[in-house]
Amino acid sequence: MEVLVTMSSILATLVPLLHNPSLSRSRCPNFATSGVKYKKEESPITTTTADEPAVSASATAANGGGGTDNVLITPVPRFPDKSDDTPEMKICLSKVYKAEKVELSEDRMSAGSTKGYRMVRATRGVVEGAWYFEIKVVKLGETGHTRLGWSNEKGDLQAPVGYDGNSFGYRDIDGSKIHKALREKYGEEGYKEGDVIGFYINLPEGEKYAPKTPHLVWYKGQRYVCAPDAKEDPPSEVPGSEISFFKNGVCQGVAFKDLHGGRYYPAASMYTLPNEPNCTVKFNFGPDFEFFPEDFNGRPIPRPMIEVPYHSFENRVENGESNEKKS
Repeated sequence: MEVLVTMSSILATLVPLLHNPSLSRSRCPNFATSGVKYKKEESPITTTTADEPAVSASATAANGGGGTDNVLITPVPRFPDKSDDTPEMKICLSKVYKAEKVELSEDRMSAGSTKGYRMVRATRGVVEGAWYFEIKVVKLGETGHTRLGWSNEKGDLQAPVGYDGNSFGYRDIDGSKIHKALREKYGEEGYKEGDVIGFYINLPEGEKYAPKTPHLVWYKGQRYVCAPDAKEDPPSEVPGSEISFFKNGVCQGVAFKDLHGGRYYPAASMYTLPNEPNCTVKFNFGPDFEFFPEDFNGRPIPRPMIEVPYHSFENRVENGESNEKKS
């Protein structure tokens, strides 16, 4: 009877493995031991890929108290690169926060891409106040198109500006605005190659409504970000906030109002059919603009994005150690 039980247990274990060879060998019991009982060894932490939801984990408390805290963590998909922006540099296009297919010029002020829409954003964003920058449509070609605008930190880089709820776009086709992939009539007409598009954002007292900066932990050689507390309120709308677009110095009207608090970055996405030259745009963060508007219709006069200060990724303590040591 003992033999029958053991063979039955072995078959029950082997059948799933035959259907799923990728299962880890650690899932198999040790058949050399007596009996068939097997207890899976528990791991102190369960990790996920960047695309999977956060899971519960036990990590050393960052306050140095020697205890442990149970937190929800997920791997950081993109961690700030120190060479991407420094205090000595001025705002430019990020070589980290861009889709792989987006190509940057040597001075990181121009961007181009082919095939499907892909996004690139600037190295610095704004949380509060009125700000302005320009983009010149350098080349569209026969099949090129652009969607230009603003994106927060969660905007999908593998999609066009305005694809999700984290970015706000202005289309060259018919001049429509786009957000959450929904197009709405906006400008009188679209823009074309050679046009200069101006981008205005106003976030009055935006700091009050910005979400908390994510906290990092360091565990077994991997950086993780703590998932937001479920008890925390979602980002609040910034009263009086807006985004407006200009074409060659002429305001096309208010495109979006009541933006959620957060950091907003200049962003662009380009598209052409395969085997066509790059669709290319050039950013101008000021202070010398081609078409700085003469009249903002009572809106606060914006500052040029060139004046946005360097905002480093703070050297927070990760499990009792500065992340400077992990760089």
